Amino acid sequence: MSTTAGAASLAKLGFAPGQIIQEFGYDDDVDDDLRFAIEDVVGSELEDEDFNDGADGVVVWYRDGDDDLVDLLVDALTKLFDAGFVVLFTPKAGRPGHVQASEVEEAASTAGLTTGGQVNVASEWAGARLMPPKGPRR
Repeated sequence: MSTTAGAASLAKLGFAPGQIIQEFGYDDDVDDDLRFAIEDVVGSELEDEDFNDGADGVVVWYRDGDDDLVDLLVDALTKLFDAGFVVLFTPKAGRPGHVQASEVEEAASTAGLTTGGQVNVASEWAGARLMPPKGPRR
């Protein structure tokens, strides 16, 4: 069982009650306690990759060796309402699938996102809030 961050850390990442959150990159290694904590904060289940309506936020689970991170972030952007955000969860340093911070920064920049800092949210995963440019997208 993992030690997962509380509502304050999740609020730093942008999660708030009433939001619709879509999830990409789900696999058997994700932190279920963290997922449930997000669901508790927003008050509903996370939507899967096939969800076609707009979302207030997108959660992306990404590991070294997964599909192209830039493409995944661009796909996530297309789902967001104008004030939406992306939270990228990557394995922490020393864990299998760890992604270098420079790779995250480069992919975010290429996708047109800015990083809002990393938050320690679980024992195995770190979260980074990524923000799209201001202005309408949809």
